[in-house]
Amino acid sequence: MNENFESLFENSEYSKTIKKGQLIEASVIEITDDHAVLNAGLKSESFVGLNQFKNPGGEIEIQVGDNVEVVIEEIENGDGTTRLSRQKAKNETTWANIINAMNENEIIEGYIQTRVKGGFTVLIDQINAFLPGSLVDIRPVRDTQYLEGTVSEFKIIKAERKTNNIVVSRKGALQGDTLENKSEIISKLTEGQIIEGIVKNLTDYGAFIDLGGLDGLLHITDIAWKKIKHPSEILSMADKVKVKIISIDREKFRVSLGLKQLDEDPWKKIISKHQIGNKIDCMISNITDYGLFVEIEEGIEGLVHVSEINWTNSNPNPYKIANIGDQVTVMILDIDNEKRRVSLGIKQCKDNPWQSFAENNSIGDKIIGKIKSITDFGIFVELDGEIDGLIHISDISWNDEDNIDLSQFKKSDEIETSILSIEANRQRISLGIKQLNTDVFLEFNQSNPRGSIIKGIVSEVDERNAVILINKEIKGILNISEVSRDKVEDMRTIFKQNDEIEAKIIGSDRKSRTLKLSIKAKEEKEEREAIDSYKADEKKSISKTSLGELLKSKFKKD
Repeated sequence: MNENFESLFENSEYSKTIKKGQLIEASVIEITDDHAVLNAGLKSESFVGLNQFKNPGGEIEIQVGDNVEVVIEEIENGDGTTRLSRQKAKNETTWANIINAMNENEIIEGYIQTRVKGGFTVLIDQINAFLPGSLVDIRPVRDTQYLEGTVSEFKIIKAERKTNNIVVSRKGALQGDTLENKSEIISKLTEGQIIEGIVKNLTDYGAFIDLGGLDGLLHITDIAWKKIKHPSEILSMADKVKVKIISIDREKFRVSLGLKQLDEDPWKKIISKHQIGNKIDCMISNITDYGLFVEIEEGIEGLVHVSEINWTNSNPNPYKIANIGDQVTVMILDIDNEKRRVSLGIKQCKDNPWQSFAENNSIGDKIIGKIKSITDFGIFVELDGEIDGLIHISDISWNDEDNIDLSQFKKSDEIETSILSIEANRQRISLGIKQLNTDVFLEFNQSNPRGSIIKGIVSEVDERNAVILINKEIKGILNISEVSRDKVEDMRTIFKQNDEIEAKIIGSDRKSRTLKLSIKAKEEKEEREAIDSYKADEKKSISKTSLGELLKSKFKKD
C-alpha cells in the first residue's frame, strides 16, 4: 500500500508544485513529549520539535487536529522523510506583519528583552528588533530597568529583510499619530525656526526626522553643502540633530528641513578667495568615468574633466591614474556662479609639451624619434615630452602612396624625419620622410620642361598605351593617339618591350608622377623646324643672288 501511495504521489500534480522554502499548511495528528507529528499530504509524516510550537511564555500553542502553517526545509532527506519548520513559517508571517505595520504606520506589539549598547533588543514573535534609547519614551527616562521583560507597543521605523535590520520606536507609539496631535505640533512651527529632532528613517533621497510626533523630510541635497551619495554618510539612525525649517505645508502636514543651512554657504568663500587661473592644492574626493572630483573648500567640490588631466592623453582612465584621498595641484579654469560649478585642470599646472616643442623646434628641422605605432594612413613617431608626431602616408615617399610598403617600418625603430608643421594649440605635429630628399620628379621637370625631347625604353605595352622608362625614377606614358598622325589600331603592332623611342614631353601629372609623351608632336616639331630652316636658307640664297646681279650691272656701265 505504501509503495502504491509513493508512486501515486510522485506522479501527482501536487508533487510537481511543492519546492524547498515553500509555505504550506499541515495538520497536527499527534503530540509527543518532544515533537509534534504533522501531516502535510506528502510522502510521509513529519516530526517537528515541540519548542517551535511554544509561545514566549513557554506554553504549547497547538493541539491535535489543528492546522498550522509550516515551511518545507527539505523535501526528502537521507532518511526518506520531509523536514518541516514551524519557526520559519512564523518568521514569514511576522516579517509580513512588520513590513505592513511600517508601510501603514500601524502599531505592533513586542517583548522588550535586555538592554544593549545604545538601547534595547525587542522580540517581535521570535524576531529581534532594536529599540534606540532615544526612542524609548516621549521624555528622557534615566532609569529604564523597569522596561526589561515587559510587552509594549511600537512603531516600525526601519525594516530591511536582507540584513535582518529592524528599528522600532516606543516613543512613536506612545505619542500616537492623530490629526489633532499633528495639528498641535505644526501650529507651533515657523519657517526659519531651528528645531531639534531624531533621525527616524534613512532613504536614498533623504532622511525623515521625528519632530516630536510629526515627521519632517530632510532632503539629501539639504544635508550637506558637498555632494553625498546617501544620507548615511552624514547621519545615523536615532541621531539627535538640529535642523532648520525651510518650508511648511500645513494642509498636508509636510515640513521640509535643512541641515546644511545651519552652516555658512562655502560658495561665498570660493567667490571671495579664488579666481580663474589660481593654482591650489586639493584632495581627490571622488572618481568617475568622466573625471576627478576634488574638494576645494569644505563642502565645495570642483571637477577635473578627463580631457584636463594630461597633455598627451585626452581620454585617460581616471581609476588607473588616481585614488580617493590623493593630493593634487589644480588650476581653476572656470567658476560658474549660477550653476555653482568649478572647472579645474591638472595638466595646466605642468609644462605644455606641445608648446615647448614649438618653442624649441622650427619647420624644416630634421629630428629623430621612435616609431610608436603604424596605421593604414601613416606612422606615429614619439617625440620629446611624450608627444606624438604623424608622418602621413603621402609624406613617406615621393612615389605614388598606393605603392608604399609600410612593412619596411617596425615599431620602436628610430626614424629621421623633417618637421612640416607645428600646431601647438591643436596638439598636432606633421612630419615627413620624403622631404629629407629633393623631389627627383620636380628636378627632372625643371631640367626638362614641357616641349623637351627625351629618350626612353618601353617597359610595358598594351593595346592603348606604352609605359616608357626615362631613367630609374622617371617614367612617361605614350598614348596610342600620340604615336602618329596616321591611325594606329594597336600599340603592340608598333612597339615591344625594350624598344628605344624618342618623344616630346607634352604634359606632366604630379599626382601619378608621370610624364605625358608624344612621338607625333616630336615629329611635327621636327617638321616645323625643317621647314623653318629651309625657308631661312632659301631667303638667304635669293638675297645673295640679287646683290651679285646689281654689282655686275654696275661694273658694265663703268
